[in-house]
Amino acid sequence: MCNDSKGLKVKTKPIIQLLIALCGTFISLLVLVLFNKNLLMSFSLPLRMILMIVTQWILFLTPAILVIVNKEKFSSLGFTKKNIMLQVGIGILLAFSMSLVLTVLPILLGFKDMVGNTSYTEPWQFVYEFIYLILGVALAEELVFRGYIFNKLLEIKDSKWFAIIISSLLFGFFHIFNGNIIQIFMTALIGLIYCIFREKIKGCTLLSLIIAHGIYDAMITLWVFIL
Repeated sequence: MCNDSKGLKVKTKPIIQLLIALCGTFISLLVLVLFNKNLLMSFSLPLRMILMIVTQWILFLTPAILVIVNKEKFSSLGFTKKNIMLQVGIGILLAFSMSLVLTVLPILLGFKDMVGNTSYTEPWQFVYEFIYLILGVALAEELVFRGYIFNKLLEIKDSKWFAIIISSLLFGFFHIFNGNIIQIFMTALIGLIYCIFREKIKGCTLLSLIIAHGIYDAMITLWVFIL
């Protein structure tokens, strides 16, 4: 009984931490959505460009606080100092591979309207899109889902596939405010792909996924404009 009770306590702690992280992240998302809808456009363009990046980071606020309070290391989320250029290179390669399969091919097959649309015409807009999506969206979302949440799921149940599937489903549901059911499903699928990349490709780290995620998303706008 003592061993069972002790084991239960071990499992209970990461479950509570995970629930707190999820609640905090989704509340932050709601705040972000409301801010973008009601306040963002009231700022000047330069300030708005900065705010769009910085405000994305609040999504990781609750998990970051939990990491600090529980005296965990941020490196445990999936970062490493070894072979940083290789990590970046893997991220870039994965981004372009995904872009060709999931963006270029559908556009060439006549599904451009389903892929996306853009009103961008100026070079600086496309450059900013890459900066915003890598340093804002991808950085925050990867830290939360393939970083903190993925590792907490592994603590709850020592199964990679459990962590992969649940974190991917949560990632899809996370986009409920800005997507329909098909987009939520596709986002969950992409989350699944990112998880598999991290687990199956040697040298693929959380940094690689941040690079891959950001570039892949930005390339959608670019390909839609070009093609």
